[in-house]
Amino acid sequence: MAASNLANTADAKAAARALESRYARVHTLKAAFFERYSDAKGAVQSESGTVYFSRPGRMRWDYESPEEKLFLVDGRNVWFYVPADRTVSRAKMKMSSDWRTPIALLVGKADLSRLCRRIEIVDSASNPGRRLEGHLLHDDDTVLRCTPRNGAGDSTDSTGFLHEVLLETDPQARLVRVVLREAGNIETEFRFGNWEENIPIPESQFHFQPPPGVTVVDEATLVEAIH
Repeated sequence: MAASNLANTADAKAAARALESRYARVHTLKAAFFERYSDAKGAVQSESGTVYFSRPGRMRWDYESPEEKLFLVDGRNVWFYVPADRTVSRAKMKMSSDWRTPIALLVGKADLSRLCRRIEIVDSASNPGRRLEGHLLHDDDTVLRCTPRNGAGDSTDSTGFLHEVLLETDPQARLVRVVLREAGNIETEFRFGNWEENIPIPESQFHFQPPPGVTVVDEATLVEAIH
């Protein structure tokens, strides 16, 4: 292996350990988020709101703009609620294929070795203005490229699987950006800011009770009906 590759591997491992160490010692997290979704047809959708994490394995995404929505993981079930639709979907956490679940693992259990088959640092130093694919990087930020264990390299049928994850961290090893890439040129980007760590978050924030008159749709039931 070339010396440059060995250096990249060593730097990537060090950056991954720093990221893991930072989130291994926190029990609750709160941040503002911006989300951008794009598909192969060029359609782009942007949303923003506030996200909360709590050990073990719980998170709440409150979408505030352009439409109110709720995505909640209570440790056992995954809930997705759009008030305007008067419908909520529910799935067992282990069954959920939603792209927010990997983020829960990254900042909750912080075990990158379980998620990534390979981790390397993206070299953006040669890009004008420290840009990485149109995104202006801060001078001291580090970008890790994770090849997921469930990606195309580990499956003969990669449809719906993540094939690449980019993790951008600041000098304090805080996660500031995540890019999730799926088969079919589907990309979801999250940007995080105003992180707050180990703050009191009411237990009720991670429980969901469907409002009266709201229809609950179980994903397992839909799968059985389709097959």
